Amino acid sequence: MSLLEQYEQQYASLIAEITAHIGRLQQQNNNSERHDLCSKIDASLPEAQELLEQMGLEVRELSPSQRSSFNGKLQVAQAELKRLQAEYRQTKDKQRSQANAFTTLDLGDSYEDVSISTDQRQRLLDNSERIERTGNRLTEGYRVALETEQMGAQVLSDLHHQRETLQGARARLRETNAELGRASRTLNTMMLRALREKVVLYGVGVCFVVAVGVSLYLTFAPSSTSAVTS
Repeated sequence: MSLLEQYEQQYASLIAEITAHIGRLQQQNNNSERHDLCSKIDASLPEAQELLEQMGLEVRELSPSQRSSFNGKLQVAQAELKRLQAEYRQTKDKQRSQANAFTTLDLGDSYEDVSISTDQRQRLLDNSERIERTGNRLTEGYRVALETEQMGAQVLSDLHHQRETLQGARARLRETNAELGRASRTLNTMMLRALREKVVLYGVGVCFVVAVGVSLYLTFAPSSTSAVTS
């Protein structure tokens, strides 16, 4: 497993933990429990931001084709972290306003107690649904990340195969060029040899003609000289 994949798993776990803490904080009425949850969330949010920055540094080391897909995932992760930060601030502001409102309410009124209990139950249901939707989004994001990684690996495999094919074709082309060079040199040698043989043949022919001419001259010349003398 690469370092980037480890960062992704740590980030997904940390986001799920922050989401669960925020959900519990929205349901919590005990001040000490709220304080503990806020402390955990305050410590986890900077850690998640630091993981995102580390992931960004690792993405810069990837190839351009992988970098584009991981940049998209980083943007989604950053948007999710900002949403959690905003939800955390809203939860704290809401609880602060509720705490101020509770100081002015008559807590002994039974009707108001029932209303508050109903509101808390509704908030609990809403928070449970929100946590479930967040978990589903994280699961879907992780699935998309796995599919993107598989597609990237397939593309790299195809590119590697194409590179091997091109290298083989280049090697065959070099061999063909070498064969053509050897054939050209052989043809030139044969042409030079044929030319030399033709020159020799012409020389022999000329010598033969000269020899025949001289022989005829020597044969008929004495006869002509004797006839003139007589």
